[in-house]
Amino acid sequence: MVVDLKGVDIYDPTTGEVRSNDTSQIALWMIDTDYNGESFFVRHCYFTGGNDPYKKLKSALKADINEDLWNSLYTTTSRPFPSPSEGNKIAVKVINDYGDEVMKVFEVH
Repeated sequence: MVVDLKGVDIYDPTTGEVRSNDTSQIALWMIDTDYNGESFFVRHCYFTGGNDPYKKLKSALKADINEDLWNSLYTTTSRPFPSPSEGNKIAVKVINDYGDEVMKVFEVH
C-alpha cells in the first residue's frame, strides 16, 4: 500500500472558508499505517519543503547515512507499507508552512 499526497484543505475559522494548498506549502506529513481511532503513532514521516532542515545532521552523520533512504524522506509519495490490521485504518496527518495541522482517516479494504 502507498499514499500519494496531492495537497491539503485547511478550514480558516476567521473567514469561514476552506483554503486549498498544493504540496509546495506542506512542511511535513506523517502516516499512521495502523490507526486504531484513538492514538496517532507516526510510523512514516516525510518532508516536502524546499530547504533541508536536517542538512547539518546529515553532514554530521555522513558515514552512517543511507543516501537513498534519506532522499526518500523528501517526497509526496510514501514508501510501501502493509495494510493495517483487522478493524484498523490508516491516518494521514499534514502540517503546512503556517503550522496548520489536519488529519484524515481512511478505511482500507
